[in-house]
Amino acid sequence: PALVSLPRAALRHATPPPLGRHRKTMQAAPFSTALRSVTTFPRLFRHHHRRPTSSSSSTTTTTTTAAMGASLPATKELGPAHICLDQADANVKKIASSLPWYGPKYSPHDVPSFYDISGITEDPEVFQMVVDFFVERYRSQGAAGPTHIAGFDARGFIFGPPIALALKLPFVMIRKSGKLPGVLVSSGKYVTEYSTDETVMRLGSVKAGDRVVLVDDLIATGGTALAGFDLVDQLGASVHEFAAMVTLPFLDGVGKIHAYKDGKYKDVCCFTMVDDSSIGPEMCRDPPEGTPRMVAAGEAKEVMDKINAAAAAK
Repeated sequence: PALVSLPRAALRHATPPPLGRHRKTMQAAPFSTALRSVTTFPRLFRHHHRRPTSSSSSTTTTTTTAAMGASLPATKELGPAHICLDQADANVKKIASSLPWYGPKYSPHDVPSFYDISGITEDPEVFQMVVDFFVERYRSQGAAGPTHIAGFDARGFIFGPPIALALKLPFVMIRKSGKLPGVLVSSGKYVTEYSTDETVMRLGSVKAGDRVVLVDDLIATGGTALAGFDLVDQLGASVHEFAAMVTLPFLDGVGKIHAYKDGKYKDVCCFTMVDDSSIGPEMCRDPPEGTPRMVAAGEAKEVMDKINAAAAAK
């Protein structure tokens, strides 16, 4: 594509957010505040706190074939209108094993554990697999599938665009207030663990009759997801499905979405790829004790050599 020259004053520079996502605490504020943090996803609970696998969960085998040539995994029904890929599938295990986490000393927030989705984005094979699985889910729905893909600022901007491009559908940005130009529609203010947030969409980005898939990296308490649900609804469109990489079942974000406003969205399916319980303690990537959190560029090689040596000695 041709390069367009812009006046220097028109150029804007921003530091990208960390590739991670924090998990919410189980003690949340009243649900009406639509709790959710949108910066990282730490693991606030150790593995023995996770919801045990239900023996009554049903499994349905999919027969669609992904673009990479591998059959899509079976799906498990975790609850009403909540579907997750079968965690016993080898490909799903590979995705889960590409999601490292860090302890509080090496996380953006003081939390016990913190997921890092750069483990997905820095592995082209796994990243492609994740995109392919999402794509084939919606491609197989044919004419009844979505008309738009919308992603949440900012991790939804990583997964949403390649899904939309593969499906030849528009990608719509759901951004923090103050980031988009033009006339905007606001979700209203809602409280997260660290701040009060407001999300917006461009007026006219979706319209009546459109079917929108909302994409994010995970679902925790469901607060930000509901802000997206309400935005799409206010613009006259409908949410076709909420899709996320990781689900934290014990926080019951899906249940809160379905109970919201007397069940207004109770029939909207939530599709998730990896259950929190599939990411074990072996995925901790904390460096050796004493390693600084931030290093100067000139010291990077020396620090990396020490980290690699310590890992090799284990």
